[in-house]
Amino acid sequence: MSEDSNPAATPTPCQDIQGDGRWMSLHNRFVSDSKGKEPDVLFVGDSLVQLLHEFEVWRKLFSPLHALNFGVGGDATQHVLWRLMNGELDYISPKAANEPEISHIHRKRLTSALKNKVVVLWVGTNNHGHTPEQICGGIMAIINVIHQKLPHAHTLVLGLLPRGKSPNPLRERNASVNALVQAEVASLSHVSFLDMDPGFIHSDGSIAHQDMYDYLHLTPQAYQRVCQPLHERIKSLLDKHAP
Repeated sequence: MSEDSNPAATPTPCQDIQGDGRWMSLHNRFVSDSKGKEPDVLFVGDSLVQLLHEFEVWRKLFSPLHALNFGVGGDATQHVLWRLMNGELDYISPKAANEPEISHIHRKRLTSALKNKVVVLWVGTNNHGHTPEQICGGIMAIINVIHQKLPHAHTLVLGLLPRGKSPNPLRERNASVNALVQAEVASLSHVSFLDMDPGFIHSDGSIAHQDMYDYLHLTPQAYQRVCQPLHERIKSLLDKHAP
């Protein structure tokens, strides 16, 4: 499916239906944040990424890894795609200097900045009205943009979580997206997939509010469960690609 015919893979700014310009303001803040910092880990995605920043697990596990959080609540793949194509990745890895002579300190800083980074991508559950194939296409389009702009980075795609207290079509859709994405990235050396579901669905098919307080977003204890293996995977990727 071509990106032109796939709305999930067509870069689209989020419509400002509230009228306060928050989405674009957040995007501009992220672009600004990326200029002054040299993150080793960049989280990109929707509210599940954004809210992670508010919990202790972020300060304990991810802040020490020099991580930035570019999550925006409500974002679908086409919104993340637009953000990444319009500046949010442009300052993450400084380009090599053109000058033939650069100082030892500058060279050391540049080497550090150009080392492999990890981009954690968690998006797709908000792609309402899109098919699993379209959502997978959107995720792959994002991966391609990350690889173009950060060729030394490794993209870690996080599996979509089940949602809703009881079995429903969106659970099935998210599971299909995960299977499609996993198959697509299996042969790519610069991408890997991580299943984020530690077993939220009980034997009777229900999801507990102790794990997802609104049957979509995670509680602090649920973040702890999903973030421990995520932290271990990120650490492994950073160690593997250390210069």
